[in-house]
Amino acid sequence: MKSYSPDELIDFVYTEARLLDEQQFEAWLDLYAEDGHYWMPLEHGQTDPRLQPSLMYEDKLLLQVRVERLAGLRTYSQQPRSRSHHLLQRPSIETTQPWHQPEQGQYALRAAFHYVETRLDLQTLYAGWAGYELVAGEQGLRIHQKRIDLVNCDASFRSIQLFM
Repeated sequence: MKSYSPDELIDFVYTEARLLDEQQFEAWLDLYAEDGHYWMPLEHGQTDPRLQPSLMYEDKLLLQVRVERLAGLRTYSQQPRSRSHHLLQRPSIETTQPWHQPEQGQYALRAAFHYVETRLDLQTLYAGWAGYELVAGEQGLRIHQKRIDLVNCDASFRSIQLFM
């Protein structure tokens, strides 16, 4: 199993954000492990996405459905399409997290972010922290879980169209 340098791990996170901003959703989805999840907790400090309600908790199949919806010609809520911009703080490698076990090909990273989603004349700013659980495999690094902790996770939100 290949061991990844800090720079390679950090570059992976930046690449993931860039794919989203460039709307390369299929390539972005390919970054997920088959058992990967995208999680957005509803409460600060939430520890379990299954026993507590979440804003989102989607496996790869549900992510695929969303990607297909975004690409659909009959997705009228996306005509014109929403656009996004991620501004990430340099990701840090979270060596104290239980998931972070480089000798087993598991890495944990975290990055503070500002995320803007826009469509027509509506622009919405979100701020928070993205946590990444990455796993090394035969095809390179993959996302086991991406966790989005919004600063205002308990607020009322309009429909979030894209991925943070």
